[in-house]
Amino acid sequence: MATKITMPRLSDTMTEGTVATWLKKVGDKVSEGDILAEIETDKATMEFESFNSGTLLYIGINEGETAAVDSLLAIIGKEGEDISGLISGTATETKSETVATSSEVVSEPSTVTPSAVEVPKGVVVVTMPRLSDTMTEGTVATWLKKVGDKVSEGDILAEIETDKATMEFESFNAGTLLYIGINEGQSAPVDSVLAIIGPAGTDITGVAENFKKGGTTTAAPAKSLEETTTSNVAVASTEVAEAVKSGRIFASPLAKQIAKDKGINLSQVKGSGENGRITKSDVENFTPQSVAQSQVAQPETQKSQPETVVKPFVPAGETFSEEIKNSQMRKTIAKRLSESIFTAPHFYLTIEVTMDEAMKSRAVINSVPDTKVSFNDMVIKACAMALKKHPKVNSQWKEDAITINHHVNVGVAVAVEDGLVVPVLRFTDQMSLSQIGGNVKDLAGKAKNKKLQPAEMEGSTFTVSNLGMFGIQSFTSIINQPNSAILSVGAIEEKPVVKNGQIVVGNTMMLTLACDHRTVDGATGAQFLQTLRQYLENPVTMLA
Repeated sequence: MATKITMPRLSDTMTEGTVATWLKKVGDKVSEGDILAEIETDKATMEFESFNSGTLLYIGINEGETAAVDSLLAIIGKEGEDISGLISGTATETKSETVATSSEVVSEPSTVTPSAVEVPKGVVVVTMPRLSDTMTEGTVATWLKKVGDKVSEGDILAEIETDKATMEFESFNAGTLLYIGINEGQSAPVDSVLAIIGPAGTDITGVAENFKKGGTTTAAPAKSLEETTTSNVAVASTEVAEAVKSGRIFASPLAKQIAKDKGINLSQVKGSGENGRITKSDVENFTPQSVAQSQVAQPETQKSQPETVVKPFVPAGETFSEEIKNSQMRKTIAKRLSESIFTAPHFYLTIEVTMDEAMKSRAVINSVPDTKVSFNDMVIKACAMALKKHPKVNSQWKEDAITINHHVNVGVAVAVEDGLVVPVLRFTDQMSLSQIGGNVKDLAGKAKNKKLQPAEMEGSTFTVSNLGMFGIQSFTSIINQPNSAILSVGAIEEKPVVKNGQIVVGNTMMLTLACDHRTVDGATGAQFLQTLRQYLENPVTMLA
């Protein structure tokens, strides 16, 4: 008899959980003790073991989704067993408790369509998934399948741009792609019809039309089924080349997890799956020697040449303008920063810090082999230590109370092509300078390649924004809520300074702290900056 698996309570304070990774897929055999999934709680990401044996028949909460404790997580039973009663018996309860909407709709027609619409047997309507906790709509960046293509479980259907990153979207169903509801470049709200999958040749007339789409786009309107088929032929012929050109890595979640555990760089692994997708076996059979040999064998002429951006010709005396469609990231930046500046009463405190000793210390640190520390890394470390001494700056405002955080998670603002993202260094105060440097470099690389996961951008308690590398002397930033403060870091400048009554040449840097006056008073912010100055002007004190 089939067994329902519900969202477990993995900590005493846990009220809901997020499925970080599924290590089993529908149809897989499951034994007692097998790891079903990795679940992110309010405290940590933990492995969740199965206490049952059988076949995984149903997944109720997809990767990246959040649901309340006791929500339907999965069903395990005998292969081919009828579980429609178990699903329908819990559908209402699960729907009301789930925070994030299902990324793909299950095959029960009643859970995805109005009762008046009859879905042909074997047909599944796939809707726009909620791939992050703040996502309200998504943009289809690339379709990796075209109408008429065969689709297997685990195949990548499309790349979807959320408000935080561009993420691969896998199919949890097998069949033929019968219909595409949102074309490349189009945006649509969560739960809009993304695609329809079913047996080849099935008549789906009226199925998509009876769903509320609500999509918005500046591109051409949604095409008919016949037009979509024609237009996607050209897309299919270039999709692999586009993927290679953009530097994206296609790999299954299990392959990514294994690579992470083994410390393997997925960019070096050759995928044997569809469209070069990296599978579990590719990672397990990977040997660094084979990569080295293939790199040596590669001729110099195969190196990619940088593309030149062709600027539009504008005749003298004529006006010219162009419209650029707002990305999901840009829309979110506009919304969040507007909310912050209009709801949080900002005030700013600026100090000038002498950086001579910091420059000497950095030179000594970087003389150690395989060590590379930047001035930004030193600022982040100093901030983390200063926050431990001034926890009121490390706080969050709520209408009924102020939350003082005694853990330090520093968000580091990173500029990307579409705007700005803030990856988070968790427990920054417990990191060494070299660990901070390595983590910042890794997260910045992921951000620029659009590979940051939502979990890597959540939970910050303080933010650092640095424009010094662009030669900016000083500036003010808008607070990254729910933080209470953000530090703006300017460039180090060589200039005349007064030391012991004498004018000498020194190196200084401007720091500006933006504070939320609801939680941080002027004196509190000033004391924090004084402590920060002490650490930066005498880096050895960070070891005390």
